[in-house]
Amino acid sequence: MVIDNLLDLMLKEESSDLHLCVSTPPVLRIDGELVTLNDLSPLSAEEIATIFEHITTAEQREAFQLTKELDFAYSVKGLARFRVNVLRQRGTLSISFRLVPFRIPSIDELQLPQLFKELIQKPRGLILITGPTGSGKSTTMAAMIDYLNDTLRKNIITIEDPVEFLHSNKKCLISQRDLGDDTLSFDTALIHALRHDPDVIVVGEMRDLPTVTTALRAAETGHLVVATLHTVDTAQTVDRIIDIYPPQQQSQIRIQFSQVLVAIISQALLPKVSSKGRVAAFEILLANPAVRNLIREGKTHEITSIIQLNNSTGMLTLDQSLANLVKQGLTAREEAISRSSHPDRLEKML
Repeated sequence: MVIDNLLDLMLKEESSDLHLCVSTPPVLRIDGELVTLNDLSPLSAEEIATIFEHITTAEQREAFQLTKELDFAYSVKGLARFRVNVLRQRGTLSISFRLVPFRIPSIDELQLPQLFKELIQKPRGLILITGPTGSGKSTTMAAMIDYLNDTLRKNIITIEDPVEFLHSNKKCLISQRDLGDDTLSFDTALIHALRHDPDVIVVGEMRDLPTVTTALRAAETGHLVVATLHTVDTAQTVDRIIDIYPPQQQSQIRIQFSQVLVAIISQALLPKVSSKGRVAAFEILLANPAVRNLIREGKTHEITSIIQLNNSTGMLTLDQSLANLVKQGLTAREEAISRSSHPDRLEKML
């Protein structure tokens, strides 16, 4: 089948994504850049429809007909797993594949901060991993869970859409639930997970008010909750959580959120300057008394100052992380400046 050949090529080219659209040759994303495979023919609507039939089950096709959207996992034996998204555009199908390797890379292999090993061993509270789409949130979270799996005996339940990295039971007992196949919603799955004697609950995405509410309650009642969010920095993450709620509830949620928060990790991926691949920049906020107080009082604009004053404890602003990558020769100065929310400030640091 042509799709298996394309996915094989995707791995050989060390591509993170494959995009299939009508009237265009297949497109790969390599080190963050889109690369059109011009030596291949443009795809017809019939060819993409055939690929869709090949990679989906009857139940998935029925769900797609109802909602016009579809997220699922697709595996090629001995090759890799892929997160797949299908949507309609101008009456035709568009399919996107995201590579999910069978082997979970370690915290050390990914060169993540050693602090992440301490965070994932916390007995309770809320850890948020944030960043735009394609910034490596799922990989960071999987590496942290894998470290915990090697280190402590815990009961871990994950709720994902879809399940990406496959975890085997090592020291931990890990149950992975797929939204759609194993459960109908994040918040319902979270409620039932609490009755399954978990130590750690992993939420693929905090996307709505019921999910956020249940996650906060789970963190309050003695569980460690690890979740992802599509925000670009730590201050925006705090605001996003609070703003999900109606105004009359926000002061209470500020108190609740400030009490359960352990850390917010915001990340971005940048191309390496001298080799293939990408390197991650991080903003790290750790919940200390000053941070909790700012959240309660709604002074999120002051969070960056608190991070700068607490570098010795492991906190880091995104600009500091970007500057470090440039100084180490890992990424280009122009690339770092383009990713900064305060490019003038980063220019001075460099």
